[in-house]
Amino acid sequence: MANWSGNLIKDMQDSSKVILRSSLAAVLRDRYPKARHHFLVLPWEDINTVYQLKSEHLGLLEDMHKLALQTIEFHHAKLQDFKMGFHMRPSMNRLHLHVISTDFVSDSLKRERHWTHFNTAFCMPFQSIVDELKRNGKIEPRSEQYIESLLNGPLICNQCSFQTHTIAFLKRHLQEHLYSTTRYNAA
Repeated sequence: MANWSGNLIKDMQDSSKVILRSSLAAVLRDRYPKARHHFLVLPWEDINTVYQLKSEHLGLLEDMHKLALQTIEFHHAKLQDFKMGFHMRPSMNRLHLHVISTDFVSDSLKRERHWTHFNTAFCMPFQSIVDELKRNGKIEPRSEQYIESLLNGPLICNQCSFQTHTIAFLKRHLQEHLYSTTRYNAA
């Protein structure tokens, strides 16, 4: 691939970057994690987006989900501290399931859209994709107007009702959540 949007496909071919694998999919660390734990589960099959999925891909999705769960377990983390989903408009080639911890504490979380990519309906929950695929046999594309409304919305904390318009304030707020959780768990 000539440009950066093909890096996931290239990374899948590098066994040193693959955390877990099956005959259907592989798990990579996100190169620019937006949280303390951020993994991507990608199929070996050449599928670029959720909108190319059909009913016959339900087995693939089940396999991707199993790999996601194994990755969380492998990192001694708790499932309730993660979310799993697909972006409505991905920036990288190859379908990929985001498996991301909900702390969102990361130096790579730099822009407002980094937040809205994961903390609005723009990140379609794994189970909602499975349900839509079972119901309709395909995933209906979302309108560009709807997508932009999600990406340009306010920054609302995923752990409380705090709201701001700058990523810097939100990041400081998220650090406070992490600090209070860490302090509570250490007691």
